[in-house]
Amino acid sequence: MNSSVSEKRLLAINCEAVAQVLTGFIREEVTKTGFSKVVVGLSGGIDSSLSATLAVTALGAGNVIGVMLPYETSNPDSLGDARLLTERLGIAHRLVEITPMVKPFFENDPGMDSVRRGNVMARMRMIVLYDLSAEFKALVLGTSNKTEYLLGYSTLWGDSACAVNPLGDLYKTQIRALAAHLGLPESIIRKKPSADLWVGQTDEDELGFTYEQADQMLALLIDRRMSAEQVIRRGYPEDFVRNIMRMVRQTQYKRHLPLIAKLSNRTINRDFRFPRDWGL
Repeated sequence: MNSSVSEKRLLAINCEAVAQVLTGFIREEVTKTGFSKVVVGLSGGIDSSLSATLAVTALGAGNVIGVMLPYETSNPDSLGDARLLTERLGIAHRLVEITPMVKPFFENDPGMDSVRRGNVMARMRMIVLYDLSAEFKALVLGTSNKTEYLLGYSTLWGDSACAVNPLGDLYKTQIRALAAHLGLPESIIRKKPSADLWVGQTDEDELGFTYEQADQMLALLIDRRMSAEQVIRRGYPEDFVRNIMRMVRQTQYKRHLPLIAKLSNRTINRDFRFPRDWGL
């Protein structure tokens, strides 16, 4: 499936301007809530590496804590790339092995499949990050990108949890462009995306398509507000278009706070809304 010039243009970004906006976003959103530090889970992948890099520019290296959270089957290269990034950025870091935390849970249900095990690991990592956020009086910095959010390719209350997220409006294709612009290590930029949830797992193998293919499609369906029929008429395979739309629709619940049944005059997240900086 070949992308047209218009799709590539739609995904093109001004990396210098984007970096400036995102560092300003991190600085403003963190400091206006009374915090000065962030903690970020470092997987050795491009998303978390980019979040940490932007945070260092925004807040200074002394205000960013990187946390490495391997499991016993995690790829050693992932930990190596995470360590490389902390050295380059000059940030404090901590290694927390999650194996002894999740293994008793797995042993309680030997029939648990790899998806369920992956969800447990993702949520345990977030438990650790939020505990460290309390220890360091820091906010948890998000690392999920727009492609993952739209496809629902994240664990609810796991890797999708955070206080602020600078990457949530960047497609994976744009993440790669910005990471290259900011000079992230080539070993991180070039590696196959993986949540490292089981041996040999890669995002694109699990999804059944590449992030580049998904981004081209999502840019038309979401950003250009095209219907599935309009995208199909542009030459995209009908099965693929409808599969992407199905994934977006079925995972909408992951992109919202829990729905609250309305009973009173002012219901949280319906009528009771204020800007984040109100009264602070």
